[in-house]
Amino acid sequence: MSEMQRRLILDQCRRLFEETPPRPFVPGETYIPVTGKVLDAADLVNMVDSCLDMWLTMGRYGDQFEAELARVFGTRHARMTVSGSAANLLAFSALFSPTLAGKHERAPLRPGDEVLTVAAGFPTTVAPIVQHGCVPVFVDVDPHTHNADPSLLADAITPRTRAVMMAHSLGNPFDLDAVSQLCRAHNLWLVEDCCDAFGATFRGRNVGTFGDVATLSFYPAHHITTGEGGAVMTDHGAIKRAVESMRDWGRDCWCAPGKDNTCGKRFDWQLGDLPHGYDHKYIYTHLGYNLKATDMQAAIGLSQLKKLPGFVAKRRENFAALSAAFLAEGLDEHFTLPRATPGSDPSWFGFLLTIREGSPLSRRAVVSHLEEQKIGTRLLFAGNLTRQPAFKGVEYRISGGLTHTDALMERGFWIGVWPGIDAQRIEYIIGVFKDMCRRMTA
Repeated sequence: MSEMQRRLILDQCRRLFEETPPRPFVPGETYIPVTGKVLDAADLVNMVDSCLDMWLTMGRYGDQFEAELARVFGTRHARMTVSGSAANLLAFSALFSPTLAGKHERAPLRPGDEVLTVAAGFPTTVAPIVQHGCVPVFVDVDPHTHNADPSLLADAITPRTRAVMMAHSLGNPFDLDAVSQLCRAHNLWLVEDCCDAFGATFRGRNVGTFGDVATLSFYPAHHITTGEGGAVMTDHGAIKRAVESMRDWGRDCWCAPGKDNTCGKRFDWQLGDLPHGYDHKYIYTHLGYNLKATDMQAAIGLSQLKKLPGFVAKRRENFAALSAAFLAEGLDEHFTLPRATPGSDPSWFGFLLTIREGSPLSRRAVVSHLEEQKIGTRLLFAGNLTRQPAFKGVEYRISGGLTHTDALMERGFWIGVWPGIDAQRIEYIIGVFKDMCRRMTA
């Protein structure tokens, strides 16, 4: 295919997208989802351009996306994978790698180690802890920030504690001053799950740059999207290599797809009990997976990444508008409103409301009414992981009780703040809440 043919195809794609009119918002008829993707012509052009290469694994767009993602995120390395859940699995798996021994101030993790976390969140933040034979230690959350109470983290530490792995709840950073200091004092690994928090900062510094390794999700609900997709970020070369190896079947070879002998000694290695000269492409130093993404996904990610600042600004704008309206209309009489962690500037994923104890409102009635009025709702994911069927028979420890976690499980829910929600939709949402509270409390 000539460059002229390629340009003609891409120009036609751009015109096709730009000539498709947006659907008008009809209050009470147009559904307002809690999350969604915002795509433009540039995303379509990048995706089609990648398809025209017919290179179906990671390629030129993958290299560009990983490099630009690391720059924007603020780490030395970024490695793309198939989802945020896969990113969490890879990040935690990498901390078990024997290749870290002697290359990092902390020893690799081992089965039986304890890992501090919270139960009020998404299951695949905690699943890797269990899957590797470690013991999750759950602490309660603050009822306003919905993140771990730092004082409870300190009380939960025992001689078996080796790591902290937590998400920044709905885009609101956890107290990184307290958590970072705790990890330094006790020589703990810190894994920051930033899947809901891309673009959030703490004391002017990007979340995900405080710990040893961080993760992102690019599912359509998240701040940028590649369809399915995620990434692992780190400053540590040894962790990066372990993530690469485990993502790519566990192999020791670092050649990119379609490349051979970049080390110059493909048939001169001696590792393990293999015969000298065994093909390095088939030497495995980890028990790995195949969790590689495609170049088409990376192509969309590269385009989406350019729009991240605008996406984050719109999320903050919508959050501020909802907060101001709830206070102005007195709706906080019935709902505890979310608050930013002191020192943070969240990249809000949602607007989490907790029905106050003693309010005549019931969550079931509220979310049912909102959904009937075409306003999407979600609970805080698993609510309390220890109550979930999957955790029956799982070894874990609770430190200090989970009172606020249970309150969120029983009375909490959230609505959207994503960039597809405009001022007209915000006005409609507030009107529905006002009318609902008036009628349900009459």
